[in-house]
Amino acid sequence: MTENQTKSMAVQWVVPTAVSMLVLIIMVYNFSTKSRDSASDTVSKNMTTIAEQCATNFTEELTLLEKVGEPIAELLGNSTSEKEVQELIEVAMKHSDAYMVYTCDDSGAGISSDGSRIAIGETEYFKQAKASNKAQYIFVAKDDMQDQDAIVVSIPVAYKTGAGYLLLFYPLSKFENAVKGVDFAAWTYEALIDSKGNIIVGAGTDNGLVQGTNIFTELSKESPEAVRKMKSRIVGRISGLTSIETGNTTTAFVYVPISMNEWTLVSSVSQSYIDKQVSQQWNNTKNMLYQLIVVIFIFSCVIVVINVVSKVKSNEKKRQLEVKADTDLLTGLNNKLATERKIQEFIAQNPNAQSMMFMLDIDNFKKINDTMGHAFGDEVIRSLGQQIGAIFRATDIVGRAGGDEFIIFLKNVADADAIRKEAKKVEDFFKDFKAGEYVKYSATASIGVAIYPQEGSDWESIYKAADQALYKAKKRGKNQLAFYKDEWAEVKPKE
Repeated sequence: MTENQTKSMAVQWVVPTAVSMLVLIIMVYNFSTKSRDSASDTVSKNMTTIAEQCATNFTEELTLLEKVGEPIAELLGNSTSEKEVQELIEVAMKHSDAYMVYTCDDSGAGISSDGSRIAIGETEYFKQAKASNKAQYIFVAKDDMQDQDAIVVSIPVAYKTGAGYLLLFYPLSKFENAVKGVDFAAWTYEALIDSKGNIIVGAGTDNGLVQGTNIFTELSKESPEAVRKMKSRIVGRISGLTSIETGNTTTAFVYVPISMNEWTLVSSVSQSYIDKQVSQQWNNTKNMLYQLIVVIFIFSCVIVVINVVSKVKSNEKKRQLEVKADTDLLTGLNNKLATERKIQEFIAQNPNAQSMMFMLDIDNFKKINDTMGHAFGDEVIRSLGQQIGAIFRATDIVGRAGGDEFIIFLKNVADADAIRKEAKKVEDFFKDFKAGEYVKYSATASIGVAIYPQEGSDWESIYKAADQALYKAKKRGKNQLAFYKDEWAEVKPKE
């Protein structure tokens, strides 16, 4: 190879390969850079979603009080006695998380769930309750009965004597358990704040952020500009995440509005946790291209396996459906259509194979149903199907033609001795046949036998011959077997 040819080869392969690799490197770098930039947004959205679930858990507990209280309030409006009122507010206590329930008239006089008289007309929460004719959620610091911080759910009551109120007290001591319903151990602090930033209740370890303080005021001491942006979003009822330097550390505050009173749930987590999550997402992205080829290969293999397994399962399901379609549900034997089809198929394929068709009816089956009930009648049919199906070869055709009628088709019966032997086996079966789990009932049957192909060379003719033989057995007094041609009965089996 000449030097010119070598250079030409280099130009044709090395240069395009190098260019392709350079383009690929640039694409990977750009993709990684964009991924790193978007990872922070993704983590922020994930944290917000978790916080929203915390808020949902808390608001569901509060709204449950309203849902319990509304029908109670309606019933209170129709109550006719103080005893009935007391019973209703006890029901409200029993079926909610309230630790105390009041009902009172428009002056604030009424009774509590423990039966004591109350006069709450001068309380601030009662005045707020009177300010609206709709259900309200009111924060109470140290209630007047049990000295607990609470959120009061106030529901108007239309008493016959005038306006009134049903007040359900939710303990804020349960706040932490409610918001921790989402298992996220990384939260360091959670608080419920009003629209001005006042902390209604808090739980966690953030120093300085305690009940009664203002979250905006406390955090502004460290990062006024970041707090200003956070305050703007909270006042605007917008969920988000803001990182704020607090002392020597940086803390991420996640805030989501809740559906009552312009309150907001604020949760905090260490910024180091956020940074770790961002780093993990970015590192995963860098490995994605390498993993993509492996994934494509595995995916292709999985598709092949799935197709094979799906085909096998499809065939098996099809077979099961065919078996189910052919099966009589009561006995587990072939149903009428399957019995007829299988006999026709055998006849078409074996036009000269001597065989026997039995047709049998249970004697006095109507009387069994009338005297012992249809359920017992079904048990007789079920027992007969299970037992008689077990005494023949798997290749023979045993089916239920309907009601108490059964058809048995024995293939390839060699000679007259075999015919008589099989006939006797069926006769002897009914000598010992018993049905019923607790009441053992000895049922008998009338049996007709026709021989294929001598007495019928197709389905219609052999069926008609067996049916005529069955009629003959019934006419002779039932509980016996009759051949279509009596000469078969005269043949003696060999010793």
